[in-house]
Amino acid sequence: ASDEEVRVGGMIVGFPKGRFTVSSADGAYGFSVGLAFHEDFGGFMMGGERNGNTKGDFSGFTENARRIRIPFTFRYKDWVANVTPDLGAGGPDGYTNDQNLYEANLNYTGLHNTILTVGYFQPRVTEEDSESSNEFEMMERPAITDAVRKIAAGDARFSFGGLHYEKRWWIASYFTGQQYGDRKNTNASGGIYNSQTGATFRAAGRPYVSKDVDVHVGISAISAFKVRENCTGASSVATTSCSRSYGPGQSPEVNLTSTNLIGAVINNASSVWAAGPELGFRWKKLLLKGEYYNIGINRGNQSIKNVSDEVSQKTVHLQGYYGSANYTLFGKGREYNIKEGAFAAPGVEHEFDPSRGYWGALEITGRYSVTDFSDVSADIRGGRQTVWSGGLNWYPNRHFRVMLDFNHFIVSRTDGGGGSSPITANVMGRDGNSLAARVQAAF
Repeated sequence: ASDEEVRVGGMIVGFPKGRFTVSSADGAYGFSVGLAFHEDFGGFMMGGERNGNTKGDFSGFTENARRIRIPFTFRYKDWVANVTPDLGAGGPDGYTNDQNLYEANLNYTGLHNTILTVGYFQPRVTEEDSESSNEFEMMERPAITDAVRKIAAGDARFSFGGLHYEKRWWIASYFTGQQYGDRKNTNASGGIYNSQTGATFRAAGRPYVSKDVDVHVGISAISAFKVRENCTGASSVATTSCSRSYGPGQSPEVNLTSTNLIGAVINNASSVWAAGPELGFRWKKLLLKGEYYNIGINRGNQSIKNVSDEVSQKTVHLQGYYGSANYTLFGKGREYNIKEGAFAAPGVEHEFDPSRGYWGALEITGRYSVTDFSDVSADIRGGRQTVWSGGLNWYPNRHFRVMLDFNHFIVSRTDGGGGSSPITANVMGRDGNSLAARVQAAF
């Protein structure tokens, strides 16, 4: 399939990479509109809840408008403005994030292989987060990488910084604030969330590259220097109560439920950080990847309004890792994307056409993921989640994909010890299975 364009007066109208684009003949001005549409459906196969459990949100069949993003891009020479509303749920349908914005930012691209950005943006941290959601091996990121990105990155996060890439290496760093819509009234008396500040850093490289082999190594780090502060009460200082806490929580790696089976609330959190290595290896159509991250939550040593006696508490350490294997059965195997510092989706050598024996591209993938939100030494018991996943991804052409994922998850007991809150649907531990599918369009 070749890109098509027509010239109308001094304008060029076409579909480069499938995205509708209008530009001036001299290339100075440009405007494009795209689409990222992900519709999920499926359900859970669970045994009855154990003694002491509540059932939780584990429907036998449900659906979710996961992403409905419409990116608008405006360009003048080396200056680019992106505005992307997101009409999808983000989380499960009925438990939506009402921000309805994925990005709104200004970029400068006039430096060699460099993009400088300011505005609401998704700062890329971890290898899995650096891949486009249109190219994920599984429907969702591993729980640990999702937990890491939420510390000071994620969708629609105010950021400024930049990235630079070359054929053999990639580096990026951003200063970050709150996510869009976070600073809002939380109660009738005018309570608000005070701004968070943080930063991200990621560096990746390919020490060995050949036609059949790619070796990827990298490191990611992220920190919330000042954790978002929750203030309640009237606007006057004398009657306002503020506190900081950090509450990681993760679903069993499928966004068809509102129930987090692991999670904790760490009170008096002054700062949060995470760091860990990335590894990847491609041989022809086989791709192996893995990452490990340690999350640290520092407590105490901060001034909290209306708290007279401040107690310094032990730093909490949470951790997790994953390993995945992916093989392209037919089609062009996954290759390295130097602009993302990560691996891209398979290529479709021949679009779906059964009459000619063409079937697009098909890949099979598997993943083992562990996320541990417990630190007994710090009296935090948020639970440990293990997920075995397998899936098939079919690409009839380069713009559409159908995914099928099976997850088997095993979650240890959570009891709300110390500073953590109990996960009421999982007081005695839980395991189960999910089967989910996604239809996707990307332009």
